[in-house]
Amino acid sequence: MNKQQLAAKIWESANKMRSKIEANEYKDYILGFIFYKFLSEKQEQYLIKEDWTREDLKELKEDNEEIVTFCQKNLGYFISYEDLFSTWIKKGKEFDVANVRDALSAFNRLISTTHKKVYEKIFDTLQTGLSKLGDTSGSQTKAISELIQIIKDIPMDGTQDYDVLGFIYEYLISNFAANAGKKAGEFYTPHEVSLLMSEIISHHLQDRETIKIYDPTSGSGSLLINIGRAVSKHINNKDKIKYYAQELKENTYNLTRMNLIMRGILPDNIVTRCGDTLEEDWPYFDESDPTNTYDPLYVDAVVSNPPYSQAWDPTDKESDPRYARFGLAPKSKADYAFLLHDLYHVKPDGIMTIVLPHGVLFRGGEEGNIRKNLIEQNHIDAIIGLPSNIFYGTGIPTIIMVLKQKRENTDVLIVNASKGFVKVGKTNQLQSSDIKKIVDTVIGRKNIEKYSRVISKEEIRQNDYNLNIPRYVDSSESPESWDIFASINGGIPNSEINELSKYWNEFPNLKQLIFKSNNTPYSTLFDGDISDIITNSPDIKEFTNKFEQEFNTLSYYLKERLISNMNNVIISKEDGVISENIFDRLKFTSIIDKYKAYQLFSDNWKEISIDLEVIQSDGTSSIKAVEPNMVVKKKDSKDVEVQEGWKGKILPFELVQENILKEEIAEVNNKENRLENITAEYEEILDSLSEEDKESDVINEDKTAFVNAEIIKQAKLLEKSKEPVEEASLEERILKVSNLIVEERSLKSEIKKAKEELHLKTKSTIENLSDELALTLLEKKWIFPIIESIYSLPTILINNLTTKIKELSEKYSTTLLDIENEIKEAEKSLSSMLEELEGNEFDMKGLEQFKNLLKGGENE
Repeated sequence: MNKQQLAAKIWESANKMRSKIEANEYKDYILGFIFYKFLSEKQEQYLIKEDWTREDLKELKEDNEEIVTFCQKNLGYFISYEDLFSTWIKKGKEFDVANVRDALSAFNRLISTTHKKVYEKIFDTLQTGLSKLGDTSGSQTKAISELIQIIKDIPMDGTQDYDVLGFIYEYLISNFAANAGKKAGEFYTPHEVSLLMSEIISHHLQDRETIKIYDPTSGSGSLLINIGRAVSKHINNKDKIKYYAQELKENTYNLTRMNLIMRGILPDNIVTRCGDTLEEDWPYFDESDPTNTYDPLYVDAVVSNPPYSQAWDPTDKESDPRYARFGLAPKSKADYAFLLHDLYHVKPDGIMTIVLPHGVLFRGGEEGNIRKNLIEQNHIDAIIGLPSNIFYGTGIPTIIMVLKQKRENTDVLIVNASKGFVKVGKTNQLQSSDIKKIVDTVIGRKNIEKYSRVISKEEIRQNDYNLNIPRYVDSSESPESWDIFASINGGIPNSEINELSKYWNEFPNLKQLIFKSNNTPYSTLFDGDISDIITNSPDIKEFTNKFEQEFNTLSYYLKERLISNMNNVIISKEDGVISENIFDRLKFTSIIDKYKAYQLFSDNWKEISIDLEVIQSDGTSSIKAVEPNMVVKKKDSKDVEVQEGWKGKILPFELVQENILKEEIAEVNNKENRLENITAEYEEILDSLSEEDKESDVINEDKTAFVNAEIIKQAKLLEKSKEPVEEASLEERILKVSNLIVEERSLKSEIKKAKEELHLKTKSTIENLSDELALTLLEKKWIFPIIESIYSLPTILINNLTTKIKELSEKYSTTLLDIENEIKEAEKSLSSMLEELEGNEFDMKGLEQFKNLLKGGENE
């Protein structure tokens, strides 16, 4: 199930509950039931692998101590047969809300003692909220029955390329949780921001054998999950990663635990706590014995997206070791309190990333003092300015701050990435290329004009420790200027031509082919088509030839890596391998932005990686597999999922038709084209009728009225008549339209039948593909689009340069002198026309005064 299908499921389930509970509570019910389904299916799958049969599952009873102990030892919990999610589904009309209450109560009671901290009270939010689903037991039962029927098909196996619970959480917050005009009040970290932070951290941790990561404001757990996924690319055993999480809100804390468990993380590697991060430091003790188990926790990485500028109580915290070295954040804004808490728990060789509002960079008072101490003690490594409006629920501009306990360098890298995004709906979103550019810049500590700069500690001191990003890296576009001399006299200022220096540096002989110099600060264009001059220039030809040389083996390279090696591709790492190969091929030039090339690859990689996961999971036979095409349709005012034909599991029907079933496609297209022509023909005839014809008894505006007894009668009389007519009569036109309608009906039937036959033939064709042809089609799906898009880069480059030169030429093509001459000519023409006018005495006096005014303008 992809994201779109999952979203449709969620939308349906939320609509079911809309009238029963508050919008911001949807997620607690939906996610709670999804997690219970996950645990239930996990137990079933484990037992079946242990050679249990479906029939044996009925022996899962609480009074069977041996079986209970077996499940608790291997899973950490036990669910009886009666309480399995699949049993609820089987009960049908016999299902009752009491089944859920009993199951959740039993689950909490039957958790293994070794897994209490992971599972205990994890369903409390769901259990206490069941009564809100209706006033009576019957109405609650109905609501829950509808909900579990909807979510029964949601994937639980953790193999999806996206975080299922995190996606649902984000979807619900962004679409439903309206509360007094605000969104849910919980700022889910967008997936792209989470990925950005993950890549920075994973690079820093890539050489470690065991890793501890911590999120003190964990929310849905998505940040921890993405950090873990990114780090696991550089570690041999993902079970060597330990996750620490703390969350204040109980329902969200439960969600953190659910999400970590669903991602296949071992319970022993999950350490979580529901509590106030700022009020009571954690983790550093066992809650059952705080005094004797005091042991400050230091981790390899801390990551967080805390509530922005939240009030807190700094009373009596001066001696708190988290804050003692740096100072206390003001009680009205806890941003630096969260930051200092995070930094305290970082190992000497560790790293932390935190999302904060821009204000922490320049606000004074206590915050200014903390910022000064952090800089002087050399903890701030990098600051990344993000685009505005990328978080659900707030348009506040935000930053990511990267800090370390120990650093060799003393400078600070500032990255102004505020302009790198695409608009998606109402929010801005980082693209893959934006993320990669930021990560590469941070890792390489690069200075890039209008994008990033490494700032010395001395410069920061001179700016009184103000770290406001535009003060150091201004990404704003330079305002357009106009050359006064060129505006009056014409010509193109050489200074503005030189602003295109990146092109002239790459193509040193091109400028002199386009611009004619006259030994002044101004130039003119040579005659001829600019696009042709550029395209046919030796520099451009040499460049395109070089580009072709560098990329002519890319197709073979991709085929070898992705198709020949499809079963062994390490999907999580392949994106980086291929991107570096593309970057290497572009080293011959600086004129093409390598990140634009990467984006073209990344746009295609998303689908390729999903296909690879399917192939590696289900085998290469999945390339030749088809599956039901399920769509959501309205039935009795309800959204119902129904099958609408078939679709290729890997190969799209359209791809197969375009390459193998060309004749069948052409036949359908010809019929559809004829259908369009028929419509145009009888509409033309209808338009040719006079108003009198239209009001006659045998015709009206509705074309179907032509097919009635009267028309047929007149048509037959006309057919018997042999008399020639110079121009088509009303009856002839009626006959023609009648014949067209008959043909149209026949064609519609033929088209419908032909499409159905084509659809089934496509299904059969995919299922019976030879291995060789299947791989050829896979190459056309995966590799051809990448090659085509990357090969378009030189053309895009030429078009962009052509446009810039044309704009420059047009800017000064009409001078002020031209405008003045046009005005004078218009005045002379008007004056001449006035000489021919006649009128009474006062008219002529007025005209004479007007002429004098014109003459005065001419003499000025």
